[in-house]
Amino acid sequence: MSLEFRFAVASDLHIALPHTIWDNPYRFHLVEVSIPALELTFQHLAQLDLDFLLLPGDLTQHGERENHAWLKQRLAQLPFPVYVVPGNHDVPVLKADEKAIGLADFPSYYQKFGYDDPKQLYYTCEILPGVRLIGLNSNNFNEQGEQIGRLDDAQLDWLKGVLATAKEELILVMIHHNVVEHLPGQSQHQMGRRYMLENAPELLEILRPQVQLVFTGHLHVQDIAEDRGIYDITTGSLVSYPHPYRILHFRADDLGRKWLQIESHRIDSLPEWPDLPHFSREWMGDRSLPFMLRLLTEPPLNLPIETARELAPSLRYFWADIAAGDGIFDYPDFPPKVRRYFQKFSCSGSDRTPTMIDNCATLLL
Repeated sequence: MSLEFRFAVASDLHIALPHTIWDNPYRFHLVEVSIPALELTFQHLAQLDLDFLLLPGDLTQHGERENHAWLKQRLAQLPFPVYVVPGNHDVPVLKADEKAIGLADFPSYYQKFGYDDPKQLYYTCEILPGVRLIGLNSNNFNEQGEQIGRLDDAQLDWLKGVLATAKEELILVMIHHNVVEHLPGQSQHQMGRRYMLENAPELLEILRPQVQLVFTGHLHVQDIAEDRGIYDITTGSLVSYPHPYRILHFRADDLGRKWLQIESHRIDSLPEWPDLPHFSREWMGDRSLPFMLRLLTEPPLNLPIETARELAPSLRYFWADIAAGDGIFDYPDFPPKVRRYFQKFSCSGSDRTPTMIDNCATLLL
């Protein structure tokens, strides 16, 4: 069956009305640009003949009612359908408090954007003839009330039922937490695993081989990762360097061949930030020292703090360059073990040749 459509992905919007912005001296993301960056993105997307837009979570700064309400109203004005899922920042508490909505409140805000049941945190819908979207909720709370990234058994059982009745459709899955590693050893690393779904292997086995395309956010980086036929396409944050969003073009012909063409765009300038990429890269670099010291002193490197302090200044832009995607990393002056560790973050395949697919690529499915 031939099929063709065009859509966009923008992630981790962290919408914050000016009077709701609260500061943290260590935050990498620049929530001050959330609304103007989103408006500029919408201005571009409205000029395109898009079939739909995906927003894979962290829609708001920290689950504030007024930020959810503002975004709900703004999305309703767009000339194309929009589909959302909750991120950890959208539902930071299980029960609503004076600051944020509760986990169960999320669907009621977004009933026009995927959710048809205000009592269920996940959904499925036919978004085009022959194309089905599954929106999953990866936010959960353990017995101690701590927020974790995990799909509960009821949601997994529901997903199995949906897949069993959708054999002839192209299925797209959207979920906030990563389901495939985007960084070396991400699922095992103390700093990286909180961005991954705890039971990702179980989810992947349920999806395989019926689903090939999963769209995620949370990590604030541009990266495309693959695990035995399933692509996890994660999109960086509109409020973090390099302020990206994606435009994607899917095609399938009568012979069963399928392609997904991906191109990435960036917000380069805003009225109060005429050189936004430079400003936000420096913003991230200025806040990178505590982050890099942790990376250097915790497993697997376990460097002494004195050594870490010597090396950290050379890594000032490391995370910014990870976030940009398609990075090549080599620090020849580092100790051999440390140099090899950081080389693993480069965009290279098993033969160490560059494989720059994080921002622009054509995937043969």
